[in-house]
Amino acid sequence: MTDIWAALPKGESSMDMEFSPEDLAFQTEVRDFIAENYPAELRGKQDEGDELGKEDFLAWHKILYKKGWVAPAWPVEYGGTGWTPTQRFIFSEEIARADCIRLLPFGLSMVGPVIYTFGTPEQKARFLPRILSGEDWWCQGYSEPGAGSDLASLRTAAVRDGDHYVVNGQKTWTTMAQHADWGFFLVRTDKEAKPQEGISFLLIDMKSPGITVRPIITLGGEHEVNEVFLEDVRVPVEQRVYEENKGWTCAKFLLAHERTGIAGVASSKRGVERVKAIARTELDGDGPLIDNPFFKRKIAELEIDLTALEFTELRGLAGPNAGKGPGPESSLLKIKGSEIQQRLTELTLEAVGHYGAPYFRGFGEGDNEHPIGPDYAHRAAPTYFNMRKTTIYGGSNEIQRNIIAKMVLGL
Repeated sequence: MTDIWAALPKGESSMDMEFSPEDLAFQTEVRDFIAENYPAELRGKQDEGDELGKEDFLAWHKILYKKGWVAPAWPVEYGGTGWTPTQRFIFSEEIARADCIRLLPFGLSMVGPVIYTFGTPEQKARFLPRILSGEDWWCQGYSEPGAGSDLASLRTAAVRDGDHYVVNGQKTWTTMAQHADWGFFLVRTDKEAKPQEGISFLLIDMKSPGITVRPIITLGGEHEVNEVFLEDVRVPVEQRVYEENKGWTCAKFLLAHERTGIAGVASSKRGVERVKAIARTELDGDGPLIDNPFFKRKIAELEIDLTALEFTELRGLAGPNAGKGPGPESSLLKIKGSEIQQRLTELTLEAVGHYGAPYFRGFGEGDNEHPIGPDYAHRAAPTYFNMRKTTIYGGSNEIQRNIIAKMVLGL
């Protein structure tokens, strides 16, 4: 494939989906590197559905960092790979095909691009190298108890006091905050301005006095998200990104990157293969479930939608290559990607049948009972419940439809 979705004459609908010899060589290089370097202990943990800790995430991160492959989408001058959109697509496909643990997006895909786009030279020099190396673990302080998809109504306040801001408020659904070294927070710095015009973007050391992190246990049974309370937290003004009261510009930029990542096309393709494998094993009457025409139809419909989403993502990848960031199409990717992920978990739960009922999370120290049913069934129910969130976080799908109506359709 030459650069993906090269400009076609108006009215033409065909495109070259063949990889070039150079791209095929790159694919082999990536596949061989993963086979030789991906830690075996991580692959086992994912296969068995074990809860992954901070060191598990960082182990693969550091391997890719040493190779120079940890941030493919970053500009070369800040540590990116310089790969074409096609190569980045191949890389994500191979990572998913090998069932590698995902790299957490908060540093690499969210605040990193904000810093290299809007940050000062000092901020870039201070934060970007440590994001790449994994030395700093980041979390996102956006949502509040009264400000979720209506993010502009946030109330966490930052009052200027000399060369510091004093921050008070509460954030919620803060993923992995229990491990975070730093957080990027939206705070209100002008209560009199229109909602979007009085917000600033702060980088806050999570070890600062006045920060309290409390766990929220999800429907899947994991400690993944948290509440974060800020009480008279002093933040140097030099840790504000971009201008005071202009943080909404950074917020929108970041959310476009987040929504593009939520699409998860490569991992969903891997998920479809998992469902097929389960359906070949599980019985439906005298034959395998995969031969049930109703179940087969559900898989086919899912694959068709996933292929369409993949083509949309490929088309979107050409944007950054032309010097553009993610646009309104990121909302489309978020909507369809999250819906497909939920349908995948529904099909998985349907495929494992009654084996999903015990709702096993795995067995820890002191457990002496053997799980009921096949290994692939133990995570079906927890994953199903956990994935109910995908159509809500990153801006609910209802909000994304409004964005498309306004920015794409002009309604």
